[in-house]
Amino acid sequence: MSMLQEFKDFAMKGNVVDLAVGVIIGGAFGKIVSSLVADVIMPPIGVLMGGVDFTKLGVTLKEAVDEKTPAVVLHYGNFIQAVVDFTIVAFAIFMAIKLMNKMKKEPVPEAPPAPSKEELLLTDIRDILKAKN
Repeated sequence: MSMLQEFKDFAMKGNVVDLAVGVIIGGAFGKIVSSLVADVIMPPIGVLMGGVDFTKLGVTLKEAVDEKTPAVVLHYGNFIQAVVDFTIVAFAIFMAIKLMNKMKKEPVPEAPPAPSKEELLLTDIRDILKAKN
């Protein structure tokens, strides 16, 4: 089997294709959540906190000296926004997995097979022997 054929077989397996689709959908979902957090959730929170724009929150560690050397700023507002993004994505994935687990069908336990005629006969013989002793 040639290497190209092996790669084709590997790439066309269901798991690889499912993974690729999941990554693409996950990336798109991440963009949606980032927009939701940045454009819908954080502005009202900022207004409630006195007109704070979280993307602009930061601590200047070193001021800009001239046009060549920019200021060194620790942008913790972007970090807060990323944490909110992560929390929403993690919760959405948790809920999706919980729903998928709920939709899984529980295997119905099979009833044990009825004893055969030979087993019933041997059981009767055993019971008769016990009664004699």
